[in-house]
Amino acid sequence: MHTVVVGTSGATAADVLAVARGGARIELSGEAVAALTAARAIVDQLAAKPDPVYGVSTGFGALATRHISQELRAQLQRNIVRSHAAGMGPRVEREVVRALMFLRLKTVCSGHTGVRPEVAQTMADVLNAGITPVVHEYGSLGCSGDLAPLSHCALTLMGEGDAEGPDGVVRPAGELLAEHGIAPVELREKEGLALLNGTDGMLGMLLMALADLDTLYKSADITAALSLEGLLGTDKVLAPELHAIRPHPGQGASAANMLAVLKGSQLTGHHQDDAPRVQDAYSVRCAPQVAGAGRDTLAHARLVAERELASAVDNPVVLPDGRVESNGNFHGAPVAYVLDFLAIVAADLASIAERRTDRLLDKNRSHGLPPFLADDPGVDSGLMIAQYTQAALVSEMKRLAVPASADSIPSSAMQEDHVSMGWSAARKLRTAVDHLTRVVAVELYAATRAVELREGLAPAPATRAVIEAVRKAGVQGPGPDRFLAPDLAAADAFVREGRLVAAAESVTGPLQ
Repeated sequence: MHTVVVGTSGATAADVLAVARGGARIELSGEAVAALTAARAIVDQLAAKPDPVYGVSTGFGALATRHISQELRAQLQRNIVRSHAAGMGPRVEREVVRALMFLRLKTVCSGHTGVRPEVAQTMADVLNAGITPVVHEYGSLGCSGDLAPLSHCALTLMGEGDAEGPDGVVRPAGELLAEHGIAPVELREKEGLALLNGTDGMLGMLLMALADLDTLYKSADITAALSLEGLLGTDKVLAPELHAIRPHPGQGASAANMLAVLKGSQLTGHHQDDAPRVQDAYSVRCAPQVAGAGRDTLAHARLVAERELASAVDNPVVLPDGRVESNGNFHGAPVAYVLDFLAIVAADLASIAERRTDRLLDKNRSHGLPPFLADDPGVDSGLMIAQYTQAALVSEMKRLAVPASADSIPSSAMQEDHVSMGWSAARKLRTAVDHLTRVVAVELYAATRAVELREGLAPAPATRAVIEAVRKAGVQGPGPDRFLAPDLAAADAFVREGRLVAAAESVTGPLQ
């Protein structure tokens, strides 16, 4: 099994995905243990002094003005975890919980939080045991950290609350820890606060969305190329010299992908109509411009994610010179903005894909294809309602594109009077990514059928490879009406699992 070694810095997106989705094991480096020990010594020195230090010997948030006596500090740390574990609603996905736990461990190991090495080791042990705390949908405002989600994770470290075992069964966390020989942690000064105060949930979801969207943007280039073939469109608009004079990197990459997929096609450029076309419709002709702008947005979001990965987000933080200082680095605005931006570009990519699908089904605009790609139009409805489903998904994606980060609801008696709503932005982006996968799958279903109905004209070798692969995957081709939901589910899995990209790349080589 792959092992991720956690140091004081340098965690990568690949590390997060390996732990969250691949079940990779975690080890703490000697460097991390040394940094944890050194930072803890500073906190212990401050805790022994009579002067109040936020998070060490005071209350939290609006209650930070109260100095907490030494005999009550362990209770203070337990209480913050218990009281903040106030989430409600459905459980969030296992991969999200594993990502946020790993990212919190990454920050803890930076040496800026003051957490003891044994607490960090317990975090690693819980992840390695396949124990997943029960975390609920609602409870984070994306400011002062993803408080409720991280609190539910910290509660598991204390042996309290509920968690899911490696067998998928939810049980009391204390039982699961005992079965795996893990001792519950007894939190000391600052440790409860340090386990709760980070942007880890929203960052984890951002990193997973970026990985999924990278595949989906390649997938959308492939289905756009298939639709262009099905509509007898022209590939001249994909010429590199045209995109060089508007040098957005994503646009050039998208056009190059489509051109590679269409290489050798006999279907492009015919424009055989009673009223010959001079130009294809925007949804076909401008596919690289729309998908390209989305790609450039992904690049910006990736830059933000890399910066956040390099950050140690906590309040207060232990600085190299020994100071423990309050700060506002836990505010989720940088991550929240790009999460919202990604929901916008996902909605627009879905929107243009749906317009191409609708064009394939409309006999007045499909340039010779049967209505709804039906076998016997009138007796058969063909893909009419598949497009309805696609349209419903796109409509919801447009609603999900409304930014969460434009909102703020003050909390903690107006101490936390401006919040990012980044967790909410991340949650709706996950839904948008799921929907985009389904939208691309419906375009794939329609476009492959359209290409097969163009008898006598050979598709490009790459699109032929896609058609052969998707048929082997259980997505049936042209013919009389049948129960469509299983076909659409198979197409969805084909896109979601990356098999669409793999089929095209078996001919084209790696796409951009």
